[in-house]
Amino acid sequence: MRNDGYDTEIDRIIREAIELTDKPGADLNGKIKASLYEKERLMRKEPAARVLSVWYLPMILNLVTFLMLAIASFMMISNTYLSYFATGICLYIGLAGILLTAVGVKRTNMKENITICIEKRGELA
Repeated sequence: MRNDGYDTEIDRIIREAIELTDKPGADLNGKIKASLYEKERLMRKEPAARVLSVWYLPMILNLVTFLMLAIASFMMISNTYLSYFATGICLYIGLAGILLTAVGVKRTNMKENITICIEKRGELA
């Protein structure tokens, strides 16, 4: 008994099943092509994703954090000079964060590197 790894009868049946018997007409092909070209034209017209730059987020978080620390140090420390000193240091660090962010935006491509891409939902996206 010879076993070549396949059954010729089953192989013949599979080949007959996958043969293409009917072909679509030229008008159906034309309609499909027109629909694809229209979708492609609409996709080129508007971008598929919206880009949101968050370069300012570290600056805002730094400023809010140190403003809260400045308020807390002003209210909690009973010694007047020490209270003003701690509040001044916190405000200085908050402003230094703004300056560092401004320099970083000016010198580097921070706006392009810190972005979030939001995909559009829909049939063309």
